[in-house]
Amino acid sequence: MDAVTYPPIERRQKGRFTVSARVLPYLLSMPALLVCIGILVPFITAVLYSLQRYNLAFPMGRRFIWFGNFVSLFRSSSFWHTVYVSLAYTVLTVGVELLLGLGIALLLWRRSLITNLLSVLLILPLMVAPAIAALMWKLMTNSNFGVLSYLVSLLGFHDFRWGASPNTALFTVVLVDVWVYTPFIAILLLAGLRGLPRQPFEAAELDGVPGTFVFFRILLPMLLPYLLTASLFRMLDSIQQFDIIYAMTQGGPGDTLLVFQVQAYLQAFTFTDVGRSSAILMVLWAITYALTTVFMKNWTRLRERAHGMA
Repeated sequence: MDAVTYPPIERRQKGRFTVSARVLPYLLSMPALLVCIGILVPFITAVLYSLQRYNLAFPMGRRFIWFGNFVSLFRSSSFWHTVYVSLAYTVLTVGVELLLGLGIALLLWRRSLITNLLSVLLILPLMVAPAIAALMWKLMTNSNFGVLSYLVSLLGFHDFRWGASPNTALFTVVLVDVWVYTPFIAILLLAGLRGLPRQPFEAAELDGVPGTFVFFRILLPMLLPYLLTASLFRMLDSIQQFDIIYAMTQGGPGDTLLVFQVQAYLQAFTFTDVGRSSAILMVLWAITYALTTVFMKNWTRLRERAHGMA
């Protein structure tokens, strides 16, 4: 029987398919390349601006001063106040949200109709933009007609100033942040809890192991990678917080809540000092990079330990 021969048109189609297979990996990598360019171009621009004396009010005086902006920042007491407020805000929000999120996740751990319904309702605060949520809370905490001010007055606090007082401004914005982002941590930890293997808990229940021992020696070590992931996401977001704080207090009263992003915004758009604003953002980038590096190293180690326990 004669050998089967392909017509020329099919050979051409085969050759065309081979060329497409060679080009396909480059086409698939194009979106990632575009995203990388979209990140690097503003970043490099900000680095160049941070090394210049660049004030929009005096365009003729623009020149490179190299690390002059950073030296000026580190010598400024207002900058160290910004560092303190940013770190305090980050520690408070992440700490409270982790505790509340873990408690909510433990309450919803057992599957039932009620817990499934509550898990869906838990997402509702995440569907509200943080700036909109801040404006809602600003109206509710208004000293003249706010519903929260009225409820607090029933408890005997007749002049609770919320975000209008330096003594309570940090508490107010932390409260709004906790309301908005606690569901995120709760959902993340709930997914981690429902993904844990059941064998260690069943064995502990058969052996009559106390609940505190199970929680601290079995549950928490296995859940640590999820706790660390939630902490990292929220820490990076909290230390760069802008919308809640600016919508509630515009960084005030005075300089009470001048965190990194608000300080950089005011320097760029109020005082037109683009160089100093970019320097502040570069310091913020260095802090977030250091935090991410430390957390990722610990996350890998804790994940390996959790898999070993499973």
